[in-house]
Amino acid sequence: MIRSTVAHVDLAALQANFRAIQEFVGTPRIIAVVKANAYGHGSARVGLALEQAGATMLACADIEEGIVIRQAGVRVPILVFGALSVSDLDGLFEFALTPTISTPGAARAVQAAAARHKTTIGYHLKIDTGMNRLGFRHDNLRRTLPDLLSSANLRLESVYTHFASADVPESSVFNDQRERFESAWSVVNEILPTAQGREPNAQSRSAPILRHACNSAALLRDSRVWYDAVRPGLLLYGIVPPPLASTMQLTPVMSLTSRVVGVKGLRPGEGVGYGLRYQADSPRTIAVIPAGYADGLDTRLCGRGHVLIRGQRAPIVGAVSMDMITVDVTNLGDIQPGDEVVILGRQGHERWQQIDAREVAAAIGTIPWEIVCRLGTRIERQYD
Repeated sequence: MIRSTVAHVDLAALQANFRAIQEFVGTPRIIAVVKANAYGHGSARVGLALEQAGATMLACADIEEGIVIRQAGVRVPILVFGALSVSDLDGLFEFALTPTISTPGAARAVQAAAARHKTTIGYHLKIDTGMNRLGFRHDNLRRTLPDLLSSANLRLESVYTHFASADVPESSVFNDQRERFESAWSVVNEILPTAQGREPNAQSRSAPILRHACNSAALLRDSRVWYDAVRPGLLLYGIVPPPLASTMQLTPVMSLTSRVVGVKGLRPGEGVGYGLRYQADSPRTIAVIPAGYADGLDTRLCGRGHVLIRGQRAPIVGAVSMDMITVDVTNLGDIQPGDEVVILGRQGHERWQQIDAREVAAAIGTIPWEIVCRLGTRIERQYD
């Protein structure tokens, strides 16, 4: 049995978006971000599709997410962004995951685990340039890095940072972070030879150390921070981070559809839903749709959001409940149970016949990342 409310994931659109980003940035590699269940799209199928499209590295939030992707059959390297010092580190070695080392504690823990496994593991070093979450402080590296860089079982593969305000065009912090990262890169190259017990000009590495810093917003904002690799997330799924714009031809990868399950009339003065938050001031026709906050719809959509039925917009009225919403279809013709409802996506060819995550986010005062990531687990993902 398939519930009426279904998410459709267009893997061909995903791969086309990947190629569009690749063409846009040119030389830098693409680290395709598939954390949070690939932004709600399903990390197993998305990871395989991105690998097929040419991604040479994926990135996820934690070891557990990485294991899911690896067990799906993905073979390319998988970078783990998150904190490691309190994790079960054996998964790094059993599933060939690449850790981020962002604290001295994580460095010691991964070194001990690698020694126990009698192996060497490559890692990415995260530098905190001003976001003040994870990362070695950019202004304290000469004290904190030597022990890490001299670790016998750890191999530095990449150095990266994360921008706090790439999607805030008026913020000067973005450029401050860029300059701090470039200074930190110089310090790493200054410390590394001594930590590894070799002369500063000696060549002992078979592969260069890479730099990366760009999320989707930074990728669009400033080509100076593309460095050796970029880390698109939201852009892969066809959504441009607001308030930015892009010339790339991107297609939203996910649509969310349902079916009308009931149609009824309201008399003037009657209400609908919990709290009777909507009351009719004239005779109205209401359609009932089996999707609610348990499916990821935000309760703030009441009186602010719309759906598409027969290519026309119908406002969401009454409270968004756990399993249902109600919409006003008074002027939409003879709406019947079984009619298709588009909650996210397109139903027709006109611009107003599309509802995307940016529109929904703007309507309720949140961000599009939240709209797609919170899609409920009981929603079946169907892949095209």
